[in-house]
Amino acid sequence: MRALLDFFRLDTSDAELSRAQFRSISMHLPLLYAILVCNALAIAVIFFDSGKLLKTLATPAVICGIAISRGVWWWRSGDPAAFSDSEIRLHLRRTGVLGVVMTLAFEGWCIWVYNDGDAYARGSLTFFLGLTGVSTVFCLMTLGAVAMRVAVVCTFSFIFYFSWVDNGQMLTQAIVLCLVSAGMVVVVHRHNLSFAELIRSQRTLRMRQHETEKLSEENRRIAFSDPLSGLPNRRELLARLDRLEGRADLQPDSLAVVFIDLDGFKAVNDEHGHQAGDALIRSVCLRLSQHCPANATLARVGGDEFAVVLEAPDAQATAISLARAMLEEIALPVLVDRHVLQVGGSIGVAANVDPDGRPRELLRRADTAMYHVKTKGKGQVAIYDAGFDEGRLRRLEIEAQIGSGLNRGEFDVYYQPIVDAATGEIVSAEALLRWPRRPEGPLPPDEFIDIAEATGQIHPLGLFVLERACREIGPLGDLLLSVNVSPAQFRDPAFERQVMHVLEQTRFPPQRLQFEITEGYLLANPERVVSAVEAFKAQGMSVALDDFGTGFTSIHYLRSYGFSHIKLDKSLLAGLAPGSKATLLVTGAITLARGLDMAVIAEGVESEAQAAILRDAGCHELQGFLFGRPMPLDQFAQVCRAAGRSVSEERRLRA
Repeated sequence: MRALLDFFRLDTSDAELSRAQFRSISMHLPLLYAILVCNALAIAVIFFDSGKLLKTLATPAVICGIAISRGVWWWRSGDPAAFSDSEIRLHLRRTGVLGVVMTLAFEGWCIWVYNDGDAYARGSLTFFLGLTGVSTVFCLMTLGAVAMRVAVVCTFSFIFYFSWVDNGQMLTQAIVLCLVSAGMVVVVHRHNLSFAELIRSQRTLRMRQHETEKLSEENRRIAFSDPLSGLPNRRELLARLDRLEGRADLQPDSLAVVFIDLDGFKAVNDEHGHQAGDALIRSVCLRLSQHCPANATLARVGGDEFAVVLEAPDAQATAISLARAMLEEIALPVLVDRHVLQVGGSIGVAANVDPDGRPRELLRRADTAMYHVKTKGKGQVAIYDAGFDEGRLRRLEIEAQIGSGLNRGEFDVYYQPIVDAATGEIVSAEALLRWPRRPEGPLPPDEFIDIAEATGQIHPLGLFVLERACREIGPLGDLLLSVNVSPAQFRDPAFERQVMHVLEQTRFPPQRLQFEITEGYLLANPERVVSAVEAFKAQGMSVALDDFGTGFTSIHYLRSYGFSHIKLDKSLLAGLAPGSKATLLVTGAITLARGLDMAVIAEGVESEAQAAILRDAGCHELQGFLFGRPMPLDQFAQVCRAAGRSVSEERRLRA
């Protein structure tokens, strides 16, 4: 019974389906009411009787008036967008009630006047009555429950009355109408199911289209933005430059590109982990964004590289001012997980001040200017100059030659003697990298070491020097070996393991190996230095602080890190003479080191007078041109033999 009642219940819970039903019946109901008015007028004309005005005139007039008013309302209110969901539900429910009421009213009026007509009138009445019922059901098909209510009410009232009137003469018509109504109910039910399914399918399709559009937008966002910072990425930057490339209205000095590279970011990643590096990048991005004006676009184009595209009158001057402000902002320290992190910046600027300064070319020029800053000490802003291209091409050429040179055996290791200050005996050798067999001609270290540092090639070069020096110095008795360690090598977590592997392969005693680390790296990465020094000392090696006097190392640092030696930078020896300020400064540094139980090596000694002053001040070891320039192995071995140091067979020297 409940299922049967649900069959005739109007369900308006689906707002979208209700709107579709409202839209559909709004097109059909004006036609339905027009049919009802025409049929009512036809019956009224046929059965008109001036003596029975209430029955043949007033009643049909009321029915027609209601039908006309409702038809006009539906004609004017066909747009469901003008109604809220609750208003649409209310109108559908009213239509359901009014459909049954109007059906009962029309059927009741027809039955009321039936007996007043002759056979022709009665036949016409049954025709118009059946026509009205069928029209009503089909016009309400999309509102299935209401259509079936009308069909049931119409059929049962017809059967109830016409099965017995006129002695059952209309029984056959009643039965036929009942069968037709049953068929209509089936058709209406199936149509209503199909209509509802169509609406649901359309909704599903729209949802999928919306999801597809949303996914497409998300994919575009992912493709054109940096996931860490949310800034536009390199692809989006290039797309914008391409759009600017197509513009013909770009005025001279109206477009500039600022290229930014963070100095020291790799060290932050190595020392504190990528999580800290990511936090630093997010902080830098946020602060740089705050400096960008509305007519500028900031993009992250690499791990630690950013670019700004600026459109403005007098673009070059504006970009330079912006770059300087960003440089100051980048240098500010950032607190991450109770660690104070600090990086610097190298910035290049290029503007379209010449006809060849197209947007994409400006990006290349700004990158070149930034690269020029990198080679000149970092932490500056440079405006592109055509001469930068030559320098960069030269560096790229050397970069390629370093890799091929290692493979072809073009590099060599030279040795400079370090002598005992008191006896003059050679006690140690510093291994120095040279490039004597370069096809284009020998290249001094200061022209390729920085390039190797910047490109990461210092790692294989450094291991080459360590391995070669250990093999060549190993046979020279108890001679110590001093090897410079690049900051890039020290930052590498695998460096300690690589050193131990080299010592194992060459069988070089760890006690004879000393590493030199620059004072500048000590100040920049104190935590990494502590762990590395402790690891090397645990294996029996010693670590010297190189270039002492060029930085700001405190006594606390010297006491904390456990260096075995400090190496006085040759700049301290300039002006060294009896009673000079330089002598007092060097003497103080030596006294400080001896007080901390550290041996002192002085490099850059070029005269006997300097050696005497350093010897008198208590310096332990001396190094410089006075005792020998950097030299190949054969020559160094001869110097050692001349000094009385035992040397193994030549074949072992070259093993």
